[in-house]
Amino acid sequence: MKKTFILQDLDCANCAAKIENAVQQIEGVISATVSFMTGKLVLEAEEARFEEILDEAEKLIAKVDDDVTLVR
Repeated sequence: MKKTFILQDLDCANCAAKIENAVQQIEGVISATVSFMTGKLVLEAEEARFEEILDEAEKLIAKVDDDVTLVR
């Protein structure tokens, strides 16, 4: 399953790269791309675990930059 999410208050290209790398490390993620210019995360992951993976991604994003919010 592939979905696009807005990363609210993403204001740093370096943070975008860190978020992308962190989300890619989650088990079950096929691909994760963060665009600093559009402020979006494109996440492709196993459909059976998608919500669980999304919850984990949300926690990782908060660890990388606590100002950034994943909009579902």
